[in-house]
Amino acid sequence: MSPSAELRAALVGRLAAEGTLADPTWCRAAEAVPREMFVGSYFEPVPDSVPTVYRSVRQGEQGWLEGVYADRTLITQLDGTTRPRDVDGETAAGSPTSSSTLPSLVLRMWQQLGTAAGHRVLEIGTGTGYSTALGAHRLGDANLTSVEYDPVVAEAAAIALKEAGYAPQLINGDGLRGDPDGGEYDRLITTCSVRYVPTPWLHQVKPGGRILVTLSGWSYASGLALLTVTGPGRATGHFLPGYTSFMIARPRDRPPRPGLTLLPGDERASRIDPAIIGTWTGSWVAQLAAPSAERMGAGGQQILVDVATGSHARTTPEPGGGWTVTQRGPLRLWDQVEQAVEAWQKAGEPHQEGFGITVSGAGQRVWIGSEDGPGWNLPI
Repeated sequence: MSPSAELRAALVGRLAAEGTLADPTWCRAAEAVPREMFVGSYFEPVPDSVPTVYRSVRQGEQGWLEGVYADRTLITQLDGTTRPRDVDGETAAGSPTSSSTLPSLVLRMWQQLGTAAGHRVLEIGTGTGYSTALGAHRLGDANLTSVEYDPVVAEAAAIALKEAGYAPQLINGDGLRGDPDGGEYDRLITTCSVRYVPTPWLHQVKPGGRILVTLSGWSYASGLALLTVTGPGRATGHFLPGYTSFMIARPRDRPPRPGLTLLPGDERASRIDPAIIGTWTGSWVAQLAAPSAERMGAGGQQILVDVATGSHARTTPEPGGGWTVTQRGPLRLWDQVEQAVEAWQKAGEPHQEGFGITVSGAGQRVWIGSEDGPGWNLPI
């Protein structure tokens, strides 16, 4: 076996032993698709750098192939422009804007989607093309369409897919609009996150079909939902166990925020420990309650800033214990978050698999327990 094949087999063996990879058809896809063809180079964060800076790891360098087959996300672009090959012997700073998602998550999601022979699948977010190649291997080229927003990323993925021997339909465009030619799909899977389920998806997936999507927001809390389309423009579903996050689709990302000035405001004692909104599900609940807010801070010292109105809330510790919250602006952000967290706590603080979602012409609502339970409308 070649070193690449040996590393693929070892990766598949580990994922199977962990229980992540249970479907033999996806095992065969993972063994067949060479990830290095889609990640010729990648960025690695420099340890202990603050803010984070990255060095490029290029094909042929020591440790490059082993890094490709590590079960981790490999960053392939910074700030929408900088690629690893653009950095020659230097480090680069920036925000990750494209990546090759860790194989265990990609394969887990393909399995959660529940595809079967003959299903037509629409993938939103081609990225490097690795996930697309796995899907094409399992489903056949004719049954897979993939949409990528970034033209440079789309071109690189198309070249890599062709060289790897796969030929699904590839579209360079806004994946939030789905397939510009419409069409009926049995399944839709996303490798980016969105603030709400785009309406075109709900019309391009046939009734009874499924949509697997990560919902996120401007505080970057995330939840992975599996929905069943119940009719044109309508769907219902539940959130899945685990911890899944993706970069937000670029047209939905948070707009730039001007410099932050924390001015005086109305003060009162907080009824909740602010640290709870720094936990995985607590931050999700806070985001549902204040969907246009950005969250900063750590532990009990939290700051919320509403991107739309400039309203803000911040918490500070009291010498004798407890927390004071200061709020300013037309929105009382902490009031909204506090009420949502208390409703979640009353329900027993379930992880996200205790949440569901209903989508209809009236809006999109995330709820706890059942449709008549406590819930919040997504920003549409």
